[in-house]
Amino acid sequence: MNVERVRLLERIREGLARSRVVALLGPRQVGKTTLARQIAAGQPTTFFDLEDQVDDARLAAPRLVLDPLEGLVVLDEIQLRPDLLPILRVLADRQPLPARFLILGSAAPELMRGTSESLAGRVEFVDVSGFQFAEVDAGRERELWLRGGFPLAFVAESEPDSFRWREDFIRTFLERDLRAFGVETAPAALRRLWQMIAHYHGGVWNAAEFGRSLGQSNQTARRHLDILSNAFMVRQLPAWFENLGKRLVRHPKIYVRDSGLLHTLLGLREWEDLLGHPKCGASWEGFCLEQILAVTGERDAFFWATHGGAELDLLLVRGSRRIGVEFKFSDAPRMTKSMHQALESLQLDELTVVSPGKLDFPLNSRVRVSSLSAFLARL
Repeated sequence: MNVERVRLLERIREGLARSRVVALLGPRQVGKTTLARQIAAGQPTTFFDLEDQVDDARLAAPRLVLDPLEGLVVLDEIQLRPDLLPILRVLADRQPLPARFLILGSAAPELMRGTSESLAGRVEFVDVSGFQFAEVDAGRERELWLRGGFPLAFVAESEPDSFRWREDFIRTFLERDLRAFGVETAPAALRRLWQMIAHYHGGVWNAAEFGRSLGQSNQTARRHLDILSNAFMVRQLPAWFENLGKRLVRHPKIYVRDSGLLHTLLGLREWEDLLGHPKCGASWEGFCLEQILAVTGERDAFFWATHGGAELDLLLVRGSRRIGVEFKFSDAPRMTKSMHQALESLQLDELTVVSPGKLDFPLNSRVRVSSLSAFLARL
């Protein structure tokens, strides 16, 4: 099965036309290398896979190797060779510019921070996640939610094949990939935390509770959370606390970013397993959240909650506009007290309740119920 990622390819091409260096950032096995090869097709390209010992050895004297290259230069898994970033800065400043650079990375924000510092004013970032709603065939959206967006999990021949691929991915990620990033934490400790996050998916992070449950200090639990976040496996959605007069929740909400990995960690193999599980609504929330942030970006995305119980799942700040989003796994959602409080306290321009199905109707002048596809089309 071939899934065309037209919008993403266009964003990368536009970035290369504007900027001297474009960085594709996203988890492993999400298709960054495939995208890079599609971009490279039809133009002079030199490709370096920095996980390959031969390619890594070719760059023993990187300035001498990279300086004469022309066209497009692709450096895959750049986080394995951070020493290349200062050299890229020098090469990107040449006039005229003989080559542009496409760098691919599977770890952040350290990579982003190092890249930003070394290549300030020269680099453009493109976030690459799994397959998106608009990329899959109509009628396969439910399958995308269940299996997640990793290409090989989504295109698997059957649900058991997809589940097995995701199990193997989790094992390989913990036992091999993190070690390649320089993480020395025991895989078993990170797996326990990851599974616990799956059971708290959509909840507020509490370092003391996690540390106590895992037999770790608060600092260790926090450090392990950051490891999973930096590898794009977990999302920390920050809290919005503009109004200092209210007692607001300030810790982030946590999600397993890929819905398929969430379901694997929870042991949910089939559609019926998901529908009957207590975390079904939270899974819907996380799935919709990732689809939306893939379109809007994550820089100006927050959640809002008070200690009195009022909450808004997602606040998008787009220029001067404030857009509120609630996720309800219901065919007939209604106005709630929290929605009224969010409209008033956050001065929302609009509030959308994203529900499954194809319904699209107003609840009042500023609130409407929408399908995920309709809401994404309006962004």
